[in-house]
Amino acid sequence: MAVRGVDMFTWFYDTGIYIYALSLLFFISDCIRRNRSAKRTGTGLLAVVGILQAGALFIRAFEESSLPIFTPFDFLLLLAFSLIVASLIINLLQRAEFAVLLLSIIGFSILVLNRLRFSPGNNSLKHWETVHGLLVMHITLANLSFVVFTIAAVFSVMYLFLHRKLKGKKWTDTVRRLPSLEMLDKYAYSLALIGTPLLTVSFILATLSVISEGRLNLLLDLKVLATFMGLAFYYFYLFKKRSHQHTGALMAKWILIGYVFIIFIFVLNTWSDFHRWNGE
Repeated sequence: MAVRGVDMFTWFYDTGIYIYALSLLFFISDCIRRNRSAKRTGTGLLAVVGILQAGALFIRAFEESSLPIFTPFDFLLLLAFSLIVASLIINLLQRAEFAVLLLSIIGFSILVLNRLRFSPGNNSLKHWETVHGLLVMHITLANLSFVVFTIAAVFSVMYLFLHRKLKGKKWTDTVRRLPSLEMLDKYAYSLALIGTPLLTVSFILATLSVISEGRLNLLLDLKVLATFMGLAFYYFYLFKKRSHQHTGALMAKWILIGYVFIIFIFVLNTWSDFHRWNGE
C-alpha cells in the first residue's frame, strides 16, 4: 500500500513537471510575440499543474498525517505550489505576462531541482514535539514570506529592466507590454510590506520555540543570524521607501539584495543546527 502511495505521488509530481514545461513553452511564445491563444493555453496548463501539485501535497499530507512542511522536499513542494497559485492570480492583472513567465520559470526550476536533489521523508524535526504547533506556524509563515519576496523580486527585476530601457529610449514591444515604473514600484513595495511582517512573526516564533526547548545556544546559529540580517535589509528598504530618500532603481536593487539573503537563509539549512535539514 505504501509503495502504491509512493508511485501515485511520483506520478502526480512528475506529470506536473512535464505539463509545467509545456505551459512554459506557451508562455514564452506569448511573450516573444503577443499570442492570446498561447496565453490561454499556457494558463490552462498551469491550472492543471496546480491541481496535480495539490494532489501531490494531499498524498504527502496523508502519508505524514500532518501538513507536509518539515523536510526540505516538502517545503520546496509547498513553495512551488504557492508560486503556481500566485502566478494564476497575477495572470489576471493587465500587462502581467512577463511576471507570470518569470514566476513560472522559478516555480518550474524549484520542482525540477527538488526532484533531483531531495526526497520525501526523513523528518528531522520530530524531536521538537513540545513546540510542534509553534514550528508549524513558523515554517508556514516562512514559506509564505518566501513566496511574497519572490514575487517582489520579480517585479523589481522588471522595474530595473524597464528603467534601463526607458533611460536608453528603447521603446520596444516588450516595453509596451510591461506595467509602468510606478506600478512595478508599487507592487514591489506592497509585497515587501506584506512579506516583512510575515518573516518577522516567523522569526519570533522560531525564537520562542528555541527558548521553550531550552536551546539558547541556537540563538547564535548562523541561520538565525542570517535571518536577522535579511530582515534588517527589508526593514531598511521600507524605512528608506517611506522617507523617499532614494530612487526607485536603487530601492529595487535593495529588494533583490534582501531576496539573495532569503535564498541564502534556506541554503544554510544544510549547515545549520536549528533545523537539521541535512538528514543527520
